[in-house]
Amino acid sequence: MEQVLNKVFVAKVNELPDQLGRTIEAGGLELAIFKLASGDIRVIENRCPHKGGVLAEGIVSGEHVFCPMHDWKISVVDGNVQDPDTGCVKTFDVKVENENVYVYIPEK
Repeated sequence: MEQVLNKVFVAKVNELPDQLGRTIEAGGLELAIFKLASGDIRVIENRCPHKGGVLAEGIVSGEHVFCPMHDWKISVVDGNVQDPDTGCVKTFDVKVENENVYVYIPEK
């Protein structure tokens, strides 16, 4: 069975700070949105799998965010925690249309 996704508006591109995270709500989920140095926009779930640190408050470096609680390094591209730590967070597809940022959220 195919999963149904809802396209949800979350921000204007010019509202997003460069290389910093921001907490957003979409489809009943708390997410972290990042505009990377490359200009790419990525969205992941906003809680570190280790102790629930708020990832939107972490330091962004390249395509990774460092959890503000215990410095776990997490890819904002695939959600994988980097070695030596283990785990992952959910990632969400993003689309930019006419400077509007949309995230695709699974329908409940």
